[in-house]
Amino acid sequence: MTATENPPIVTPVPARPAVARRHRRPGVAALPYLLLAPATLTLLVLLGWPVLSVLLTSFRRLDLRELVQGKVVWVGLDNYRAVLGDPTFWTVTLRTLAFTAACVIATVVGGLAVAVLMRHVGRAVRTVLQVSLVLAWAMPFLAATTVFQWMFDQNYGILDKTLVRLGLTSFAGHSWFTTGFSTLAVIVTLITWQGIPFVAFTLFAGMLGVPAEQYEAAAIDGASGWQTFRAVTWPAVRPLVTLVTFLSLLWDFKVFPQVWAMREGGPDGGSTTLAVLQYVKGIAGSHFGVAAAVAVLMILVLVGLTAQNLRLMLRAQEYR
Repeated sequence: MTATENPPIVTPVPARPAVARRHRRPGVAALPYLLLAPATLTLLVLLGWPVLSVLLTSFRRLDLRELVQGKVVWVGLDNYRAVLGDPTFWTVTLRTLAFTAACVIATVVGGLAVAVLMRHVGRAVRTVLQVSLVLAWAMPFLAATTVFQWMFDQNYGILDKTLVRLGLTSFAGHSWFTTGFSTLAVIVTLITWQGIPFVAFTLFAGMLGVPAEQYEAAAIDGASGWQTFRAVTWPAVRPLVTLVTFLSLLWDFKVFPQVWAMREGGPDGGSTTLAVLQYVKGIAGSHFGVAAAVAVLMILVLVGLTAQNLRLMLRAQEYR
């Protein structure tokens, strides 16, 4: 730098004012946890204690004699050995898994079809359809089971009479409850009929969120109905389909009233599921320790199915 050049002017940067630290009162940071504590403790008591009680009971011999006398007899894993060593348990487990899969698939596919139908019909037809769905959804389980028993009755059932009028004379006096497979088919139909309304309303609500411009663009491009569904509707309802599949899995795996009220797990145990087996072992057979072991095994199976379904749900969220 020469003597004739002016030195650079450096503008001093004003110091930032010191920010006063917030002094929190003792207990303020813990306030949210204190507010959540009552609800958390309530859930732990209402949900955690029954689970713990069932788990402890599964390690005891708790028959009618021990229950009356108030004896506590610990048998370790004997109840689990008795259950897992019974071939009937494995047959019932496979039957329950197949039964659950049939109910879930039929419910989700039927609900999706009804939702698409509500998306395309007029307002008047849609209103009648929605009212019918609400009435079916609101019908009590036992009342619906009784109605289905009348419909499939061998002598007075309207289904056999309708099939005969259609020319299928071989169905005159046909019994739908002679085998476990046909009995479970009737029960699957009943549970599907009861579960479709929830699935249909949930998916229809998701379809209402799809902008109309996307359907108009698909129509301009000359897309068919199936192509429009695959490119526009399905991406919007896919997360909801995963959700209702997960919920249906939870509900249908442990369904009991319809199976028991229909034929009490018959004929000859052919329609017995794990929920019915638990009832037969516990209430009917007074072997409450064995029934608790069956309940714990049911929980483990359901946890495995739930974990797999949650993994699929998280994967679907990643691809969005």
